[in-house]
Amino acid sequence: MTDTLALCPVCSSPYAYEMGALLVCPECGNEWSPEADDDAAGADVRVIKDAVGNVLADGDTVTVIKDLKVKGSSTVIKVGTKVRGIRLMDGVGDHDIDCKVDGVGPMQLKSSVVKKA
Repeated sequence: MTDTLALCPVCSSPYAYEMGALLVCPECGNEWSPEADDDAAGADVRVIKDAVGNVLADGDTVTVIKDLKVKGSSTVIKVGTKVRGIRLMDGVGDHDIDCKVDGVGPMQLKSSVVKKA
């Protein structure tokens, strides 16, 4: 048993104790895995990269690198279309860019089909 245990992630209580493979908080009843603490520390920072490996950030301008068919429409976003002011997010599936494309409107794009301009 270790001398100091992690604080409760819910209520920050210092009175957590070990019960088998879990840590338990007697004040709020929360149970968590000590390995989850290690994973949570590195999971806060999510890096999204474009098709060529450049790191993207909110507000960047990107260029579409292949023709994209717009689902539910006959519209196509052509290669070379610039998209300004992107927002990074956790979208549906692997769509991680929220943006507004001129002539098409608001939509979500995959970072694998754009490159930083």
